[in-house]
Amino acid sequence: MAALSCPLYPTHYKTFPYVKPKLSISCSMQPSQTNVKVIINGAAKEIGRAAALAVTRARGMELAGAVDTRFVGQDIGQLCDMEEPLEIPIINDLAMVLGSISQSKATGVVIDFTDPSTVYDNVKQATAFGMKSVVYVPTIKPDTITALSALCEKATTGCLVAPTLSIGSILLQQAAIQAAFHYNNVEIVESRENARDLPSPDAIQIANNLSNIGQIYNIQDLSTDVLARGQVLGEDGVRVHSLVLPGLPSSTTVYFSAPGEIYTLKHDISDVQSLMPGLILAIRKVVRLKNLVYGLEKFL
Repeated sequence: MAALSCPLYPTHYKTFPYVKPKLSISCSMQPSQTNVKVIINGAAKEIGRAAALAVTRARGMELAGAVDTRFVGQDIGQLCDMEEPLEIPIINDLAMVLGSISQSKATGVVIDFTDPSTVYDNVKQATAFGMKSVVYVPTIKPDTITALSALCEKATTGCLVAPTLSIGSILLQQAAIQAAFHYNNVEIVESRENARDLPSPDAIQIANNLSNIGQIYNIQDLSTDVLARGQVLGEDGVRVHSLVLPGLPSSTTVYFSAPGEIYTLKHDISDVQSLMPGLILAIRKVVRLKNLVYGLEKFL
């Protein structure tokens, strides 16, 4: 597809000073902007299937590949219960998909929903084929992030590592930072369906944010070793209490208090669909990056 470009140029007449300049039109054919081609690594997961639907519905991008170790050979459209198949089979070979997409010379983005142990190699492969990466692996380790940052800086390529794709969660974190300047008592209560990674990355991120502003919290029992008081995150006294109750939504609540008042911030996630606006935003932003950025909040 090509677009018609028609800039306007004034035409001046030297012999008729009182005649207003006329406008001439110069047209040229320019290639129109192509869609961003998106590859989902971890496409068979619940979040991967939701991402496939979101990408196919978003403007300016298209689903170009699906990678997973499960449901190999099955059409990703059928796996997502779309009305019609997308004719994109799930393949258990990221390099093969990257090689196929790179031949089109289009801008490509790999969404990584895999595992902390494979993230570095996945991003390295995407970088080798000239593609950007969005990484949503909440339990990724700091050492891996450091290594990815060095890789992206050397290759001058973009990568967005998002501890959360939930815009609501980010807004809660930002509100908590503002509140922390005015309250000296704060505790985090969260609920998750399983206890694999508790405290959650959300709770750890909130505690880290609140620990960087010079406050000391919960001074009255800062040194208590009573287990029922929860775990202290960081060195500034922020406590977290984690509930594991199947059936409850994934929830994060931050309580601030002062004499005579309690200020509460709460965010619930009941469906993976809540992460899709953040994912689409991440795809749109990463194509312009030339280094690693940690945290979707940088673009809100």
